[in-house]
Amino acid sequence: MSSNHMNGVNGVGLDGGQQWHVGLLNAQFKYLTAETFGCKVNANGTALKKKQLWSLEAYGDDDGICLKSHLDKYLAVDQFGNVTCDSEVKEGGVKFFVTIAEDGSGRWALRNAIRGYYLGASTDKLVCTAKAPGPAELWTVHLAARPQVNIRSVGRRRYARISTTLEEIQVDANTPWGEDTLFTLEFQDGKYAIHTCTNRYVQNDGKLVDSCLPDCLYTLEFHSGYLALRDNQARYLSPIGSKAILRTRSQTVTKDELFTLEDSIPQAAFVAFNGKYVSVKQGIDVTANQDEISDHETFQLEFDKYTKRWYIRTMQDKYWTLESSAGIQAKADKGTSNSLFSLVWQPEGSVAFIANNGKYVAAKKSGHLFANSDKVDETERFFFYLINRPTLVLKCEQGYVGYKTASTPKLECNKASYETIHVEKDEKGICFFRGNNNKYWNVSGDGISVDSDSPQGFYIELREPSKLCIKTYDGCYVNAEKNGSFKATGTDPNTATLWEY
Repeated sequence: MSSNHMNGVNGVGLDGGQQWHVGLLNAQFKYLTAETFGCKVNANGTALKKKQLWSLEAYGDDDGICLKSHLDKYLAVDQFGNVTCDSEVKEGGVKFFVTIAEDGSGRWALRNAIRGYYLGASTDKLVCTAKAPGPAELWTVHLAARPQVNIRSVGRRRYARISTTLEEIQVDANTPWGEDTLFTLEFQDGKYAIHTCTNRYVQNDGKLVDSCLPDCLYTLEFHSGYLALRDNQARYLSPIGSKAILRTRSQTVTKDELFTLEDSIPQAAFVAFNGKYVSVKQGIDVTANQDEISDHETFQLEFDKYTKRWYIRTMQDKYWTLESSAGIQAKADKGTSNSLFSLVWQPEGSVAFIANNGKYVAAKKSGHLFANSDKVDETERFFFYLINRPTLVLKCEQGYVGYKTASTPKLECNKASYETIHVEKDEKGICFFRGNNNKYWNVSGDGISVDSDSPQGFYIELREPSKLCIKTYDGCYVNAEKNGSFKATGTDPNTATLWEY
């Protein structure tokens, strides 16, 4: 076993990077679980859901870590070796040291700091009695990141993007703008693959390939709070050369081999009543006057959790703001209340904006936007396109949206693995959802199946930075129901399922 040290770049340290949420799988591929009642813990979870989610925290004084359950209680070992999960404070037996298996699996062994023994799973019971880690004491770490993320290099301070040739990934983007910077981390048999929005996988030689081969699978490691990905030849992914191509080379971890995963913030385009895209191409005036989408017509929507309103950012790092003339211009820095807008979703699928003066934003015949309207009529409606999601991965509290079985096209929302949904856009904000089988979503009374030759229309409504609602063209929201049912049932936006995407 190789030991890890928190400080420096050799450890599972958590002081420098993000807080990570993980699931821990034992040798039988069952998850460490914190039951809701009685603070009981076991190792019999079959999927990574709320009860199987653990926050990985630094203990605070050295390279020790602790694991906090979804109930905000710490996993601990008492003086007799019993494993408990009822402590709300970081003291006593909550501290563990991590060693990583040297067999290339990347599995962790967790040694309790006070007892000196290793945490293991015997049937579904947790024990801490082994002096050296055997198979029962080795845990696979399942990262519970959002399905679709941006990848940022710690060493280069740049974001990964698909190259213009579409054949490799370059780590050279200053900001993660557009769909090319969107990646899905796929968990397969205890390892990870990087899946692009073009439906390809990153091979360890830097090439993008059509199917997930052994050379596309990486072991996950944490070092100083950051992420490292190691291939089957013990080499780590990093940006290589002047082009910063993402591939493996080094067998040691420096800053170059470290990454953070960041939530992919929604980016959208808006079409006004005149059929033109809202744009800042002409300067600081926000004007609906363009026929096509470029970076000038793409805006990043940044949620303010205190006011539940949104900042709207341009590619030039400026924000929409309400001017004293009630006109909307893109010239503000983030943080002013005049740059906050409410999104009000309309029954027919469009969105209206309320500015800081309490008025609705309307488009003039010239295309210029002014916040001077008291009602939502034709000129206050804008059709919404979620630009940086050419594919969707949907998740709710029950699990991912995926096929009920491998041989049926019916979708359920309690799956351990997801089905990639391809998003096609039509006029007036309508989306069509297509499966990998090239069939479209088909809504019927008993659910949604991916078996239609002709597309049915849906609207996407952004509710939070990481959550959205989906509505059919007829006005029914797609909801998660008991036992994983996935149906278009309700018309009430207040009770509609919020899908993490």
